[in-house]
Amino acid sequence: MTAYAADLQSVREAASRIAPYAHRTPVMTCSTIDELAGRSLFFKCELFQKAGSFKFRGACNAVMKLPDEEAHRGVVTHSSGNHAQALALAAKLRCCQAHIVMPRTASPIKRQSVEGYGGKIYLCEPTLAARESMAAELAEQTGAVMIPPYDHPDIIAGQGTAAFELLGQVDNLDAIIAPIGGGGLISGTCITAMAINPNIRVFGAEPVGADDAARSQAAGRFIPQTNPNTICDGLLTSLGELTWPIVRDHVQRIITVDDEKIIAAMRLIWQRMKLIIEPSAAVAVAAVLGDEFKSVPLGSSPSSGGVGVILSGGNADLDHLPW
Repeated sequence: MTAYAADLQSVREAASRIAPYAHRTPVMTCSTIDELAGRSLFFKCELFQKAGSFKFRGACNAVMKLPDEEAHRGVVTHSSGNHAQALALAAKLRCCQAHIVMPRTASPIKRQSVEGYGGKIYLCEPTLAARESMAAELAEQTGAVMIPPYDHPDIIAGQGTAAFELLGQVDNLDAIIAPIGGGGLISGTCITAMAINPNIRVFGAEPVGADDAARSQAAGRFIPQTNPNTICDGLLTSLGELTWPIVRDHVQRIITVDDEKIIAAMRLIWQRMKLIIEPSAAVAVAAVLGDEFKSVPLGSSPSSGGVGVILSGGNADLDHLPW
């Protein structure tokens, strides 16, 4: 049996560890969107999570798990936004300093949130190499502990708590679909869901302009992300060494959707459910509304069985909405 970076036990431990700090987010439904999808959809609303996204689960788990002597040195990471905010808040709760490397193109609202939580921001060029090198230099200079945005066992286990909660809130789901960026959320979802229900199917959703996971799955080998171009600023990174094997082995299918459909799905959720989601969350909605997902049989027919949809976050820039 393949050994992965996390398992159900580590997810259960993460759920207990973050319980005093993280929200147990609600699950919501919408009959209008069910009709459009041809299925019963159950939306796990991580937009209501602390710091506005599921990222707080992993960051909180990683920070709270640190021994006191390591936490005292502070933490460092690189992130375009949601992990940055999550880590800054988790560090504040642990009373330690967070050093956050962000690309200079990062959303102003996300930068403001990081600063509001007490994180110290270091701007860099908007490339993965620049982010990683500056974060490594900071870790060496400050002695802070590196907590990457997705490719870390404690991050994956923490993100798995969203699916762990969802399966306790909704019975008999046939499938769960989640966005894919670095793969922390989808990896944690796979580890959790398939350990609880081996018959459940996990699907990924990805923008056409940042489709490294879909291309990797099709090729059967890891293909890094290069020159991503999408409105989904939270999904610009490549899969990691720890997340790719889980995606490779357990994600049923990765559905890609273009930005036009993502924006339409985002607007639909705002209008019909009154939920403020960001584009990176809307990609999963766009996928379940598309013909490719509608054609997938779940249970005895394409229309049977409930589908959990993880709305990954709500950190939309209200001053620059895509419509």
